[in-house]
Amino acid sequence: MDSIRPAHQSEIPRLNALIAASARALSSGYYAPRQIEALITHVFGVDTQLIGDGTYYVIQRGEELVACGGWSHRRTLFGGDQAKSAVDPELDPGTEAARIRAFFVLPSAARQGLGRRLLSHCEEQARSASFYRMELMATLPGEPLYRALGYRPLERISYPLPDSDPVEFVRMGRNFE
Repeated sequence: MDSIRPAHQSEIPRLNALIAASARALSSGYYAPRQIEALITHVFGVDTQLIGDGTYYVIQRGEELVACGGWSHRRTLFGGDQAKSAVDPELDPGTEAARIRAFFVLPSAARQGLGRRLLSHCEEQARSASFYRMELMATLPGEPLYRALGYRPLERISYPLPDSDPVEFVRMGRNFE
């Protein structure tokens, strides 16, 4: 049985390997290989603030980490440590949306409902922290999942990357009933 649990600092190398494998396999056809490598280098990766906050989770199958993702009560919308410069200020749950952050699934475990399970878990945690809205920055391969789960596009952005053409992301949001 797969179990969801908080990620640990000691798992960061394994998480970054899962993220890179996921990005390379599941982003193919949506982004060019050069864009994918630039995303892995400059954007995708673990945000250790989430691990410290206890809001970044893994799905573990036996000894293998097969999915990761989390939510945040902090301002940053996307990006790992390499994309940040400071600790994030906290959000006001009465006026601001919690963030869904850094969802990745091991390619061999894709299309098995793990992202859906993890997203549901994160939404429950955010609701219990008094948030009534969620926002996320979707990659193009992630957009269909988020749409199917009630998230609506708020804006499309072209994100500049060193060593690559810009990539398209979709900022999406959802209100809880």
